[in-house]
Parts: sequence; structure tokens; C-alpha cells
Amino acid sequence: MPLSHPIRFGANYVPSAGWFHGWLDLSPDSVRRDFDDLAGLGLDHVRVFPIWPWIQPNRALIRRRGVDDLLQVIDIAAESGLSVAVDLLQGHLSSFDFLPSWVLTWHRRSVFTDPEVREGIAAYADAVARAVAGRPNVFAVTLGNEVNNLYPANPTTPEASARWAAELIDVVRAAAPDLLCLHSLYDATWYDPGHPFHPADNVDLGDLTTVHSWVFNGVSALDGPLGPATVTHADYLVELAAATSPDPARPVWLQEVGAPRPDVPEADAARFVRATLDAVTANPALWGVTWWCSHDVDRALTDFPEREYDLGLFTVDHRAKPAALELASVIREHHERRVPAAGRPALLCDVDLRAEPERRAEVAPGSAFHTEWVRLRQAGPLAIVTKGRADDTAHLAARGIEAVLTSA
Repeated sequence: MPLSHPIRFGANYVPSAGWFHGWLDLSPDSVRRDFDDLAGLGLDHVRVFPIWPWIQPNRALIRRRGVDDLLQVIDIAAESGLSVAVDLLQGHLSSFDFLPSWVLTWHRRSVFTDPEVREGIAAYADAVARAVAGRPNVFAVTLGNEVNNLYPANPTTPEASARWAAELIDVVRAAAPDLLCLHSLYDATWYDPGHPFHPADNVDLGDLTTVHSWVFNGVSALDGPLGPATVTHADYLVELAAATSPDPARPVWLQEVGAPRPDVPEADAARFVRATLDAVTANPALWGVTWWCSHDVDRALTDFPEREYDLGLFTVDHRAKPAALELASVIREHHERRVPAAGRPALLCDVDLRAEPERRAEVAPGSAFHTEWVRLRQAGPLAIVTKGRADDTAHLAARGIEAVLTSA
């Protein structure tokens, strides 16, 4: 049946001082100020990103100082009343890749397929998960931030990708059995027919499904910053994930969503926040929303794509931006209540993303199916049902679906 818990709202933590390089010279006072900013909006959690090669610079070395810095950040979050989700493999962050030297240069080997690299990553995952499991405000461990961004530089196959993630999930669960364990992928998983990370991995592996909604993937080009395709994209991804899972009760975490420029101009950011969240929070599968990101990137730092500098809810000098104020307003409206849409219609999708990943382009932004879903979605919440489920009355009832539409 639809979820009944309050929606969780949080932010992906980008330090205001020094971006992720701030982990190299941790300033507890700066972190504390950042977390006070976020708590002031009514957020309940942060997702943090310790940098993998700075904790494991050699395959046989786990730096205790790096782990201790992570624990200190978690403790500071607790002071502000924030719970914490910890990502392991960074991996890929804001257009930069962070990989240890022992998988590069003359050591170059795939993080997904090389046995020694996998052994080293497992040791890292075990050490960090075991350490954070002792902190009462930690609720989740994610294998890494959009690990599929490390492909194609790191060759893999669908079978190897699934096996890699399943093995690491087993490591984390053994080290931190009371925490949620998650597998995080960007949307090529859902839209790219040749991508070696499949939708089934996203909905089968880990305790929740995570999706990352970025409208610069082509959605905003369809109808502009506030058009229906743009502001319902997060809901569309959540719904694709819910429709693909064999478990009708499996929750979906909107783990990243943001208002990137120039796709969403500054003048439209608050309205984009409102429209996007009004759409997605009606989805009964939604577990929570984690905004990307907490703070802007200081323009004194060079070589970022232009859109990365201004994604924060706060400026680097801690000024709340209009998007932050609108997010706070949405949180107040949803505090301690959950009113998911009931009795929704659903649009039948002819593609079974579990069994037919080669057909993913048929549900990508701008496809005939996506275009029809967006058109019908304007009348109100609209589910997706994949072929094979249209006559499964128990599955439909569990997802709050009352009718299945095949066309306009």
C-alpha cells in the first residue's frame, strides 16, 4: 500500500569553504556553520561525500585520520539535529573524478572488473561502513555517487556491474547491518539502451531505489525551465523506478535534484522548486528528497563547468537563495503529514525495462511514451505500469492505481 511516513527532506553537502577539498584540511567551525544553515530550513538529513583516495591512497592503506574526519563531520551534523547518509566511492563529483593512483597510470585497471581493485574497494567499504555504523545519526550508506559515471573509462559489462554492486552491498551489510545500503546511479541507467548498468540493478540491489533528476539531460530543451516536461521529470523518474520494481512497496529516494543554470535561470529557480516538489511529493512511492546541493562553489576555484558554481541552496557567505526559501516553505507544508495521491490512473508502458534494457530509448525524454505521459500528467498524478503488470490487480492495488490507460 502507499507509504504513510512523512517525506524526508535533506541536502547533498557541498562544503562552503573549499568545496570537497575542504576534507583535506577540515574546519569543524565551517562545517558547523554550514549545517546550521541547512537545519534552519527544516531539513532533517545531509548526504556527505568523503573522498575515496584521500582515505585509501594505497590499496593496502586506510588512513585513520580520514575516517576520523568523517566521524567528526557526522558528529557535527548531530549537533544540528541532522541525520547522515554516507557515500563511499567518490568517484565522480561535480564533473571531477577522484580516483586513487593505484587504479591509474601504469596501474590502470577497471574498478568494476579487476579482482585486486575489487578486493581493495571491499576493504575500504568495510572500514568506513564499520566506523560510521557506531554513530546513531547515520541512517544509510550509498556505494558511491553515480558510480556509473566512471564508465566508459572503467570498462565493464552488465553482468560485471551487477556483480560488483551486489558484492559491495554484502560487505556493507555485514559491517553495518542496521543501516540502509544503497546503489546510486545517474539516469543513463534508465535512458541509454547500451549502458552497462541496468534498471534492474537499480531496483533490485540495496534497500531503496535511488534516482537522480537532472533536467539538463534534455528535458529542459523540450519546454523550457517551467514547462510540464521539466517540472515533472523528477516524478517521471520516481514513477519509472516504481513501475520497474517487482516489489510494489519498494520506496524510491529522489537522492539528487537541483535547479541548474542556464536550464533553470535564477529568476525561475523558486518556481521550479515549487512545481517540481508539488509534482513529486504526490507520488506514493517517494521516500525522500535530497536537494543538490547545500552551498555554491566558490568562484575563486577554477575549471568547473559554469552550472556547477551556483547550484547551492546557500551562497558561500551563507546567504539563503530564493530556491532555499521555497524549499523551506514546502517542508513546512509537508511536516508531519503524508498525503500521497490515491486512486491514480496509470499509463501502460510497452517496454519492460527489467527484461528489455536495450529498449530504454523508448522511455527517454522526448520519446513518444514520455511525451504522452507528460501530456496526461498535467491533469494530475499519473502512474506508469509496464506490460505484464496491467492485469495484476494485487500489484495495481498496492500502488494505488485504479485504472490503466493505453493511450489518450
